[in-house]
Amino acid sequence: MRYFSQIVIIGAAAIALAHSTSWPGARTVDMDEGSFAETVQKWNGTILWEPASASGNVVSRFGDEARAVFGPIPDGDCSDGAAKTIPLQIDGNSVDLKPNPGKPNHPLEFEHRYIDGKIVKWTSGVAQCDKPSLTGSATYCGLNSRLNRVENGNVEWLFLCRKSSPSLEVEPIPYWQRSNPKFALFGVIGFNRRSGEIVFFDGRKDQSEFDWSQKFVPPGGHSYTDSEGRAEAEALYDPTFQVECSGCHDNKSAYVINPNIQQARVGYFGGKQDSLASSFSLGNFLPAPPRGRSTPFRVVGSGYTATHRVNLERAMTVRDPTGNCTECHTLTTQTTGQRFSADAVARDPVISEPDRAQFLRLQAERRKLFEIDAHRTEWASRSGVGKIHPWMVPIDGNELSALPPEISASDWSVLSNCLWGAGGTECSYAPLYTSCPAPEAAMQGDNSKPEDLSIAVVRSPEAEVIADRVVRLNWRYLNSYGNIPQRDDVRFNVAVKSTEIPTSGAAPSPLDYPGLEEATDKNFIAIDGETGTSGSATLIRNVSYFGHSKFTDPVPSKAMRAFRLDLPAQCNRRYLVRIMPKRFCFDQSSITYAQADHLLYADVSCD
Repeated sequence: MRYFSQIVIIGAAAIALAHSTSWPGARTVDMDEGSFAETVQKWNGTILWEPASASGNVVSRFGDEARAVFGPIPDGDCSDGAAKTIPLQIDGNSVDLKPNPGKPNHPLEFEHRYIDGKIVKWTSGVAQCDKPSLTGSATYCGLNSRLNRVENGNVEWLFLCRKSSPSLEVEPIPYWQRSNPKFALFGVIGFNRRSGEIVFFDGRKDQSEFDWSQKFVPPGGHSYTDSEGRAEAEALYDPTFQVECSGCHDNKSAYVINPNIQQARVGYFGGKQDSLASSFSLGNFLPAPPRGRSTPFRVVGSGYTATHRVNLERAMTVRDPTGNCTECHTLTTQTTGQRFSADAVARDPVISEPDRAQFLRLQAERRKLFEIDAHRTEWASRSGVGKIHPWMVPIDGNELSALPPEISASDWSVLSNCLWGAGGTECSYAPLYTSCPAPEAAMQGDNSKPEDLSIAVVRSPEAEVIADRVVRLNWRYLNSYGNIPQRDDVRFNVAVKSTEIPTSGAAPSPLDYPGLEEATDKNFIAIDGETGTSGSATLIRNVSYFGHSKFTDPVPSKAMRAFRLDLPAQCNRRYLVRIMPKRFCFDQSSITYAQADHLLYADVSCD
């Protein structure tokens, strides 16, 4: 008969607690691997489960992953009082689509108003605007899209209900009116300011129209048991992750500020004090959190990261070797570097010696920038009255009033080369996205550790004939990474090894315990549910905290949670245990494991 080799529980410093217990008249039970595994599942099965494993549906699983990392996801709501309407400005005037009272039958036309409220003119169309969209996939001079921002502790959620058209142009039709709740593109971003974790999900791309008069249920619904919400979300969100949101939202924050978003701090000649900014902008609706090159930044969502794995791995941050750009922004080799930066300084992107693939990408990007610029008014250009483009200048950033010199062609050539990944050491390249932190990895910001580990031998239940005794493991742990009270992306593996009690009764050496590798999932062979073998050990996987039943969302807690695992034991055997925490990363790295030793043992003496 093979004896059970290991229980692995990952923790901090090595702990060895000897516990020898005997009772008179104890029976001796013979137990094979199958009986052991079946009993472990019987006693502990409700708390042995992998987070976000309730559904194979791409959208529901994605939502469950996001909820396990960020906590509850609010409904998408672009109609409540906090939502902002993104304005349109042309020649320094605010523009909206309204019935023209001065014409018979009051046709819909575009009303242009100055900051004092005076109507300047009416037009039947919009060909250009002061701050066209830089996305390249949304209407250049769209109006009346809506943006909402919801904060929940360290996490902020952005909901963008964007009006757009297949032609990327605007027409005087009811769809573009402020009162019309119809829109074309629905996008959501969740971001943890403390941990730097970010998640993206979009509305389906085979659905051409959405309606913000109704709230949008989050992917995965509101819980594992929200069957109605989960079904609704599966019909709402894009399961293909077609849009690579991380290509633009890559500056280690939840958003990239540019003139199109109409924030007061960028794209106004007089800065925040500009009368246009105070009259027409969104003010400081989107705050400016300081985030540098070394700040943690990680995309969450296994479906999304698998789809865009190559670009996520290749993305780099860049330090401007010319010294023109300060540390205000994180420059990258993605869209913020290659498109936003080029537009910001009003220069065409260049590569000094492009290969064929780079040349073709460069030409495509130049065409897109040309289309964007063709939709920009003369008023907004440096030669026009507005003088807000280029909207970023050397050293002073978006301080446009002093009209400082623009970046030189030679300096731009050096910087552009870096932004297109064609530079060398002068660019100080570094990976944009940081790795998934293992539990207890203090250097990566996770200081959570299991505490108060203990092992005890107790009587087995009277009705239980499979075990002489019960080896009971207890510990406490709070998954505090990112400071999310409902965070649920960490489980424990417990590896167990059973040997004869040495005659001397000497304590075991570190080599007697299950090894670190045996406590991982790499060589796990299932026998019954989450119990099986790993090397020479017996491994119990995915232990959640006591009472956290399968497919239930955790109750919020800032206090350490209690963990307990009961194992069937035989008389006159020594049980050596390793406890190991592991993090489900929900990205291309899958799972990370703690490396600290948390070791316990107990002698079961029934003489």
